[in-house]
Amino acid sequence: MTVWDDLVGQERVSEVLTAAARDADALVTAAAADRPLPETSKMTHAWLFTGPPGAGRNQAARAFAAALQCVSPDRALGGAPGCGFCDGCHTALVGTHADVNSVAAVGAEILVKDMRDTVRKSYTAPATGRWQIILVEDAERLNEKSANAVLKAVEEPAPRTVWLLCAPSVEDVLPTIRSRCRHLNLTTPSVQAVADMLVRREGIEPEVAASAARATQGHVDRARRLATDPAARARRAAVLKLPLRLDEIGACLKAAQELVDAAAEDAKQLAEETDGKETEELKAALGAAEGGRLPRGTAGVMKDLEDMQKRRRTRTQRDSLDVALTDLTGFYRDVLALQLGSRVAIANGDAEEALERLARAGSPEATLRRIEAIAACRDALDRNVAPLLAVEAMTMALRAG
Repeated sequence: MTVWDDLVGQERVSEVLTAAARDADALVTAAAADRPLPETSKMTHAWLFTGPPGAGRNQAARAFAAALQCVSPDRALGGAPGCGFCDGCHTALVGTHADVNSVAAVGAEILVKDMRDTVRKSYTAPATGRWQIILVEDAERLNEKSANAVLKAVEEPAPRTVWLLCAPSVEDVLPTIRSRCRHLNLTTPSVQAVADMLVRREGIEPEVAASAARATQGHVDRARRLATDPAARARRAAVLKLPLRLDEIGACLKAAQELVDAAAEDAKQLAEETDGKETEELKAALGAAEGGRLPRGTAGVMKDLEDMQKRRRTRTQRDSLDVALTDLTGFYRDVLALQLGSRVAIANGDAEEALERLARAGSPEATLRRIEAIAACRDALDRNVAPLLAVEAMTMALRAG
């Protein structure tokens, strides 16, 4: 198993990155032997990975990081970097490599204070690996100050530092940053490719894998979760029943409250799993005795942790809501396909009766307005509108058609 095996339907991207990793090997070897560097190297110091949700942007970037840190002896015999088994590959893939630093948005934005240590780290030499690698998983969430910090580091990188930025599209990244990166665009993998991956890698029954891949329309992570997590399937089933319940105003408000409560419960579960552990670990690091008071002058550090945890809970809730909105959009897309007599494959085959009922009861124009109402809810959440207000407005619009 190589590091590229998780890149479903991205053969072209894998080929480009494999060639770059080979040239990166040559660069390190040439520098160590004090030889001239190749003039036609496919390796560069900054990369931008773009693509739709679920295409595997972060997985591609992490696989490339693993290939750059690969220490397999087969490389000396002509083997491609990225064996997937050596210590360099394994630690890079699981996120424990000392020279692979990952930055992700905890809340709605990546703040400059979250980037300062990472930018400083980018100017240091690798501690144990071959390269110092900075992976920014949500580059579209860089605010003005944090983006400027990244720009300075990308403009004047250290000799053995590589920046890997991930974003939905090039337009989501500052022009001054993207102009200094080599761009790789990932595409949505086919439903069949995702289903095959679930059968091969997760041991899922072919029928279940095909249903999950079709329902998520090629979103690899969501398909894996839907195929392996009964709770995820139950949440999706509840969301798909929502359009049939919106027959009066009270039902609209109740449905909105249930969606928001379910998202809040997801955030609460994550907080219970991580917040307590993080708090105890920080208290121990600050020298507080078990059950005792914190040392003087450390209250500010604890406040920073609490703020970070609050931002993470907010983002988790909105990410959970976004999954529900995606499911609703797919549902109404299927309704529209039936109304127009389209031959496009129905994603939600398990809700075919409800789809046909709504298709007969409405018009294509009304269905399009409902899809637009879901998009408007998503935009409102991005603008930090209170989740309940945004979702209530959406459910009322879905009822009106």
